[in-house]
Amino acid sequence: MTGATFESTDGSTFAFTAEPSEIGTRLDALVASRVPALSRSRAAALITAGVVRVGGQAKKPGFRVSEGDLVSGEIPPPQPPSMYGPEPIPLDILYEDAHIIVVNKPAGLVVHPAPGHFSGTLVNGLLHHCPDLSGIGGERRPGIVHRLDKDTSGVLVAAKSEAAQVSLSAQFKRRSVQKTYLALAKGRFEQDSGQIELPVGRHPTLRKKMSTRSRRPRTAHTQWAVVERFAGAALLEVVIRTGRTHQIRVHLAAVGHPVAGDPVYGGKKRRKKKSEAEGPLTEARRQMLHAWRLGLSHPETGRWMEFEAPLPRDFREMLGKLREEQGSV
Repeated sequence: MTGATFESTDGSTFAFTAEPSEIGTRLDALVASRVPALSRSRAAALITAGVVRVGGQAKKPGFRVSEGDLVSGEIPPPQPPSMYGPEPIPLDILYEDAHIIVVNKPAGLVVHPAPGHFSGTLVNGLLHHCPDLSGIGGERRPGIVHRLDKDTSGVLVAAKSEAAQVSLSAQFKRRSVQKTYLALAKGRFEQDSGQIELPVGRHPTLRKKMSTRSRRPRTAHTQWAVVERFAGAALLEVVIRTGRTHQIRVHLAAVGHPVAGDPVYGGKKRRKKKSEAEGPLTEARRQMLHAWRLGLSHPETGRWMEFEAPLPRDFREMLGKLREEQGSV
């Protein structure tokens, strides 16, 4: 056999022989490339557990295969998460089919369980809406292929099968997914557009913050364009080519234009005159950042799809107040 052969759809078994072009390939990489439903990390976990074998023998994920090696194994059926369960959390669903679900995440909702948030998350809501999601992509993040900060609103896609998980994760990794945000940033913008190419990594002393001066920086690319100008602020359309944690917030703050309402990267608060203290920007209760549009290839059909999430009420009201303040409406 030259290709992977499946004998069932629930707890699927597979078997294939390594081809000449695959000599010397790591076992985990080979399994991931030949079995569409498995990511490399998932394949490595199954190999470590002894579920995937070579010639009937258990091997390590880094084992280098030889021509003709018989690789066989089984994909166990998804196991329900043990740390948390489904909860009837309302979901604003933008699109759903048998493979993916796209939601408009509200500000204030945590995406997945983490220390301090083992319930009341988007994942808990997804598990209630899609019972089959249990176990997809690992116990703690079933179906999650990307995330938004707790107080960032907007479009988020989740996988409903292992195959969809692998496809979507690969698209995010190779940066073929198009992510467009709307951000209300402070300051006066002299130019109509620009780009920020500053590395982003963990802050050297503050563990929960990111920084452009990290000891272990990673490349990050952000493009922005002014949509509308206000007194002391601007509405920006932001496209990110990379997906670093807090990337937009860190980048805009680094060039002197922090996102309005950002409690982490908004800069030190200064004493304001009474007239300034009553300005609309001071009324922001969270960062004014919204994941507006998401474009991707459907994991099953390959068709390009784009999804948009309308601005939430607090963002719209803030823009309305800024327009009224400068008499543009």
